[in-house]
Amino acid sequence: MASISWIKLKTDMFDDEKIKLIERMPEGDTILIVWIKLLTYAGKANCNGYIMIAEDIPMNIEEMAIIFNRPLEKVRYAIQVLQRYRMLEIDENEQFYISNWEKHQNIDGMERVRKLNAERNKKYRERKKQGALQAPAEEPQKHDDVSVTSRDETDLDKDLDLDIDIDKEKETDIDKDKKDIKKNVCLSSSQSPSIDMNFLLIQDTFRNLIREPKPQDLSKMDEALEFYETSLILEAIKAAKGKGKTFSYALGILDNWRTEDDIKTYDDWKVKKGARSQNGKQSVRQNHEETSSSLDEFYRQLERDKQAWGG
Repeated sequence: MASISWIKLKTDMFDDEKIKLIERMPEGDTILIVWIKLLTYAGKANCNGYIMIAEDIPMNIEEMAIIFNRPLEKVRYAIQVLQRYRMLEIDENEQFYISNWEKHQNIDGMERVRKLNAERNKKYRERKKQGALQAPAEEPQKHDDVSVTSRDETDLDKDLDLDIDIDKEKETDIDKDKKDIKKNVCLSSSQSPSIDMNFLLIQDTFRNLIREPKPQDLSKMDEALEFYETSLILEAIKAAKGKGKTFSYALGILDNWRTEDDIKTYDDWKVKKGARSQNGKQSVRQNHEETSSSLDEFYRQLERDKQAWGG
């Protein structure tokens, strides 16, 4: 792999909506650390954004956990979140790569490094083959090798300096379209902002009623949102309070409601659970008001946060 000693990080990266949503998550700091490490390893590999251990060895999640010095479950969850926000993708060969790598990095400069390294190695092999590097004494040979390498590295540095100047000119053009680029990044997400808000609301409710959600809880919450309404999930969490300590228990309640009581929506829950006692209607109405109030307050808080962020 052609060595790269630096990558580009935008100074406003923490103003990005996806980064802000990640920061609100229980494992937000870990996810961001994993994200930065992925970026650095993609730059180190210099292979069009792919995460590699060596030129022909892609890095898997288990290896990431070891190399990044983080628990496997947390790394696995971080990868799920990054994939969900289309920041990280996986190809048909199950190899991970950074999305839109060419938009955020100086691809021309990285390609130049790759070509210069390849050209330097080719010239070295040709000179060695022709006997240009052979010398009567070992010491002069070493000196000659160092001189050649130094000349090549000097050429490489000059090219990189030139490339940085070119890159700055490109940045000027990119800044003019910054708003459009930011909009496209938001539209590329596989989840709408409302679903993200609901995901955060479920986390907060679980945290307040049961305990701090763990990575496996968050994975199950994401799974539940694919099949059930947010309001119904919140009722299942309330029902699980004092009975189960994992979100899987709440998910089991949802599945039982669906299979045994034919409750598939929040409206179904209001009708069928409310009919089980004399005070059912009042209880359902109160629960509905509490749920609606929680949703409204949560959205208001997010709107205040958005305004504070300058969004």
